[in-house]
Amino acid sequence: MDRLYIVIPAYNEEENINAVIRDWYPIVEKIGNGSKLVIIDDGSKDRTFSLMKECSETKEAFEPLTKPNSGHGATVLYGYRYALEAGADYIFQTDSDGQTLPEEFWPFWEQREAYDMVIGNRKGRQDGWSRVFVTKTLKFTLWLCFHVWITDANTPFRLMKADTLREQITMIPENYNLSNVMISVLYAKKKLAVKYLPVTFRPRQGGVNSINMRKIIRIGRQALRDFRRMNHKLGV
Repeated sequence: MDRLYIVIPAYNEEENINAVIRDWYPIVEKIGNGSKLVIIDDGSKDRTFSLMKECSETKEAFEPLTKPNSGHGATVLYGYRYALEAGADYIFQTDSDGQTLPEEFWPFWEQREAYDMVIGNRKGRQDGWSRVFVTKTLKFTLWLCFHVWITDANTPFRLMKADTLREQITMIPENYNLSNVMISVLYAKKKLAVKYLPVTFRPRQGGVNSINMRKIIRIGRQALRDFRRMNHKLGV
């Protein structure tokens, strides 16, 4: 019987967090078998974690976690490792800004046995030109660095077999900044079974976007350094 863990990182999402819990909790409740919704508060400075704790009082399959701030990539890895240690059979990751739709999860779940990862392809994105530009640039950069052509490497809408993820996650440093990108790279390099399905990507549903062009440039520079190190590790 399949046990699903939904992993969602959250940082300063007090405006969105109740809606995110309300949207995604019914999925783990329906699947059952010890499935959990796990939201990791990444050292928020607002009421995100206190609201999470309030919700958990009436939702048995919801596990709110908190930790010191370390960024999105490190928080996602923290959640993956938590789910693996807890005995998940499948791990699904999305974000806490309300840009993805829970009803689009079920076609992914239906194909879980056939693929190591089923991942979203964000077509017709509504989150701004700068994000679209970053995704296109990343696609080209990954080709140059790793010689793999990846449809949408950083999509926060991915369903993964736990056994496969357990093998690949050992390659990624604990606080790696672009952990989902590197997971996509590893799966492509090793020719694992990956399926892309189109997903909706709405504008942020509340709160303030913490990413701006200055931060994007800084992340990009760090990413290039990280990619070089991973190149050596992978023997590319």
